Amino acid sequence: MTDLAVEHQTPAASASDYVALLKPRVMSLVVFTGLVGYVAAPGHGDPILGFAAILSIAIAAGASGALNMWFDSDIDAVMARTRGRPIPSGRVAREEALMLGLTLSALSVVTMQLTAGLLAAGLLAFTIFFYAVVYTMLLKRATPQNIVIGGLAGALPPAIAWAAKTGALSVDAGLLVALIFMWTPPHFWALSLLQKDDYAAARVPMLPVTHGAKVTRRHIFVYALLMAPVGVAPYFSGLGGVPYLAVSAIGGLAFVALAARVLLSKAGEGDARENRSARALFVFSIFYLFALFATLLVERSLGL
Repeated sequence: MTDLAVEHQTPAASASDYVALLKPRVMSLVVFTGLVGYVAAPGHGDPILGFAAILSIAIAAGASGALNMWFDSDIDAVMARTRGRPIPSGRVAREEALMLGLTLSALSVVTMQLTAGLLAAGLLAFTIFFYAVVYTMLLKRATPQNIVIGGLAGALPPAIAWAAKTGALSVDAGLLVALIFMWTPPHFWALSLLQKDDYAAARVPMLPVTHGAKVTRRHIFVYALLMAPVGVAPYFSGLGGVPYLAVSAIGGLAFVALAARVLLSKAGEGDARENRSARALFVFSIFYLFALFATLLVERSLGL
């Protein structure tokens, strides 16, 4: 084989490349919030059926990730943060990602239907459709509100798990959805301030690209103010106990304080030092959501 042929040889895909198509980091958050939704729902539930329901949510999350990578492979190839993904790097063909996503989508919905019923399966199918079609194909490249509207897909897993256990929905399930839904914009806008040039190069109309960093910082602060009371609300509905009230109140105040730092900074305007406030908020936002859901999980597990 000539040196030229070796140079142009397509790298072989490994098992880790196909796992990467499923966006395991996003999947882990979806599975965790779904698990908390299942445990927090009233009743005892069946452990085997509960495991099958959470597994279905995990498979659906992976399917959505694969479909997202299939459709977005062109912009992934442009952005520094994503150009090493399996499709733009040439290790996995787009058609393989598409077939994997469609197969896993069908598997997850059918499994949910067989183990948890029509409501949970319908919500799961809607979530896959909303993320893959409404967000990825329609909103992401069309409007700076893509994260706001598209965030519904990532917010639904607790409600899906709730429906899988009880066969119905409730106000408490809605509060968990509302919490993730309100958390999503400031979380991702903080990241978008750090990745503004990448999004601009890929022509993705994220808020910092279309309206500037100053407007984005203002939106982050407003959403933090709106999100904080939503985070506390499960205590007043009876879903969370006193430990949850303490964690959600302190965490919400810290979130707003960090968002205020971002508001008063010049994050997203090219100065790496000014970006520290946005990076701090992005990291803390992950901890905040995890802490709230982990507290609910511990309370329910211990019967508090």
